[in-house]
Amino acid sequence: MPTDQPNILWYCTDQQRFDTIGALGNPHVRTPNLDRFVGQSVAFTHAYCQSPICTPSRSSFLTGMYPSRVHNSRNDNESVPLETAQRLVTRTLADAGWDGGLVGKLHLAGAATAREPRAKDGYRLFEYSHAPRNDWPLDDHGYARWIYSKGYDPGQVLDVEAGFGGLMVPTANRDNVPPELHQSTWCTDRAIAFINEDRPPETPWFLSVNPYDPHPPYNPPWEYYRRYDPQLLPGPLFRDSDLETQGHLFKAGVDFQTTPQHPDAFRAKEVQAAYFAMIELIDAQFGRLLQALEASGQTMNTVVIYTSDHGESAGDHGLTQKGCRFFDGLTRVPLIWRGPGRFIAGRRCDALVELTDITPTLLEIAGLSVPGETQGRSLLSILQGGNPGNEHREHVRCEYLDAARLPGHSRATMYRNRQWKLNIYHNHGVGELYDMQADPHEFDNLWDSPIHRDVRDELLRASFDATVMATDPGPSKKTSC
Repeated sequence: MPTDQPNILWYCTDQQRFDTIGALGNPHVRTPNLDRFVGQSVAFTHAYCQSPICTPSRSSFLTGMYPSRVHNSRNDNESVPLETAQRLVTRTLADAGWDGGLVGKLHLAGAATAREPRAKDGYRLFEYSHAPRNDWPLDDHGYARWIYSKGYDPGQVLDVEAGFGGLMVPTANRDNVPPELHQSTWCTDRAIAFINEDRPPETPWFLSVNPYDPHPPYNPPWEYYRRYDPQLLPGPLFRDSDLETQGHLFKAGVDFQTTPQHPDAFRAKEVQAAYFAMIELIDAQFGRLLQALEASGQTMNTVVIYTSDHGESAGDHGLTQKGCRFFDGLTRVPLIWRGPGRFIAGRRCDALVELTDITPTLLEIAGLSVPGETQGRSLLSILQGGNPGNEHREHVRCEYLDAARLPGHSRATMYRNRQWKLNIYHNHGVGELYDMQADPHEFDNLWDSPIHRDVRDELLRASFDATVMATDPGPSKKTSC
C-alpha cells in the first residue's frame, strides 16, 4: 500500500510536443509504453509550459513560479539566480528528508560548451549530461565516461556533423548513435542504479531523469528511423499563407531559430520521421525504467510524472526548432501523472493547466507546505478525483523575454483562455489572435480583424493584468514606515 511519503520519479524529455503519444491521439508515432502508462494515469491534454525555451521553462516548473518572477528568463545565464535556487522544489524535498538524484540535463544555467554551475539543488546524485555532443570537455561528462567504459571513443560516437539543429538521416551502413550507446539508454541505466540503491528504512527518494531527446539535431538511430516511411506521414501543419505570415514577423524583428520555408525545402516529412523515431526510442527507455521500478517492488509507493520542458515546431507553419512564437506545438506539452492507489487511473483531463502547477502538487503529495507566493496551483484534487477535471485555470500564460539572445532580443507574452489565444510581440508593433475553437491549428491571425477588435481589446486588458499580477513586487517588509 502507498505510504504518506512516496518516492517521486520525474521523467522530463526535452522539446517534446503534446501531440506525440499514440494513446493521446497520434496514430503515426509508436509509443506502446507511454500508451500503457496513460491507461494507468491522469493525462492532462492542455498543459502549457511557461516559456518555449529550456532554462526559463525548467526554472519555472521547478519552482512553481513564472520565469520572470524567479529572474531566470534566458538560456545562457552564468549562474543560477538566487530567486530560483531558493525556491527549487527538489531542494525543499531534500531538506525534508528525500534522497535526491538527477540523471541527464538540468539547465538552470548556461550549459552550451561546459558543465553548468550548480546551486543548492537538492540532488545528492548528480549524473550529468547536458547534451550528447562532442563540442565540450568529454572528461566532465557522465554519459561520455559511460561510452568509454563500453570500449568506444565518445569523440567518434557523438559525431554531430550536421551541426546544431540539423537533420541527420541514418542508413543501415551509416548510423547515428546506436541504441545501445545512446544517451537515453545511459539515462535509464543510471536511473535504475539509483532506484535500486540501499537506503535507510523509510527514506523516500526523488529522481529527475532528463534525457536530451527529442531535441534537435534530428538524429535517431537507424534501428528506429527505419520503422517510419516519411512518405506515409502527414507532414507538418502548413499553408502557403504561412510564408507571408511568418515573413511579416521576421521583418518586424521577431526572433526564431530558423527562417520560414516551404516544408519541401527542409525535407519536413523526413524531419517528422526522425522526430517520431527519437520519441519511440524515449518510449522504449521509459518502458525499461518502469519495468525496473516494478522489479524493485517500489511501484505502489512511487509517483511517476512524465512531461517535457517545451515543444518543437517540427515544420509547422514553415518553421523548425523553437524561438519567439507560441504555437501549441511549442508551448503545449505532455503532462501525465501515475500514483497507484493515490490517483485515478485512465483519466483524461482537458482543463487548462500550467507546468507551474507541478511544484505545489508535489509539495502537497509530500505533505509539505506550499509557499504563499507560489504561482502554480495544485492538481492534487484532479488527480484524486475530487475535481471533475474540466476546470482548473481560466487562463494560462507563457513568456519569452530575450530567452535565446537572438539578434532581435525579442520580448513577448502569451495569454490563452479556453477559446482565445493572444500573443503580443512587445515593441515590435505586431501581435496574434487565434480562435482556438474554430482554428485549433492557428492559421488565421485575427489581430487586425475589424470584427474581432472588441475581443482583442478585452484580451489585451486581461493579458496586461495577468502580466502585472505575475510581476515580482519585491521583498516583503515586516515593519511599516
